[in-house]
Amino acid sequence: MPVIKSTDLLICEDGSIYHLALQPHQLADTVIMVGDPDRVALISNHFDTVEYRIANREFKTHTGMLNGKRITALSSGIGADNVDIVMNELDALANIDLLTHRIKPEHKTLNVIRIGTSGSIQADVPVGSFALSSYGLGLDNLLHFYDTNGSNTLDLQMSGAFMKHTGWNENLSKPYFVKGSDELIRKFEKGTIKGITATAPGFYGPQGRVLRLRLADPELNEKIRSFSYKDERVINFEMETSALYGLGSLLNHRVITVCALIANRVTNEFVRDHKALIEKLIDLVLERITN
Repeated sequence: MPVIKSTDLLICEDGSIYHLALQPHQLADTVIMVGDPDRVALISNHFDTVEYRIANREFKTHTGMLNGKRITALSSGIGADNVDIVMNELDALANIDLLTHRIKPEHKTLNVIRIGTSGSIQADVPVGSFALSSYGLGLDNLLHFYDTNGSNTLDLQMSGAFMKHTGWNENLSKPYFVKGSDELIRKFEKGTIKGITATAPGFYGPQGRVLRLRLADPELNEKIRSFSYKDERVINFEMETSALYGLGSLLNHRVITVCALIANRVTNEFVRDHKALIEKLIDLVLERITN
């Protein structure tokens, strides 16, 4: 088994991994990922006991027990680039010996559930509901840096149909589709609205928002909204799911995203105070993973 370079796998003096500042024993097999570091405590406040509280940069981690199940709540910050850091380092904690820099002979599969906020792009998917991501539609470029050949990670037919439907701009990175975990989708279907989640590489222009800059394709959101493939349609925009699903698939972890919809881009509704909605989603997720 080859030794991973020390500049590829960065380990701190205390034996923790570089960005997350975690050691392997501080990570549970079930991880709830949030973007906002302040939401980590909203989750761990429900725990019966908290074993570890660790923070480094935008990455905050609380690991503890709830109803006999060990759970890690972890913040990723915003964007696919941060998910690249989080998923690779979570996998390293689970599947690489940090002392010898060698991949462990037996693979451990993590369950990673992302809780986020998002905006609906369908008039009939209302503010206040929960979106369950059946697929991640990657409008970012992250997964193209990894070898996906022969992995069945990407749905190339869906990608081709999407590019044809939208008349995809060749100046943009090639969009990709990745399916979420079937097992976790079944666990979270009840009480949610299932559909494709579009992951954008930004909040403003890439999601069709106009402030002072004009868009390259002002009709792109409508093209995305009207796309359907085998009874699947795009129901919301956010900034992490395609990276999470892609890396989760390649690394053989079970991943899912459930988002509270706090805006509707068609009806122009926005929930300014959405803390209660997030709390309700946290309750739902904790109930599903502990029962």
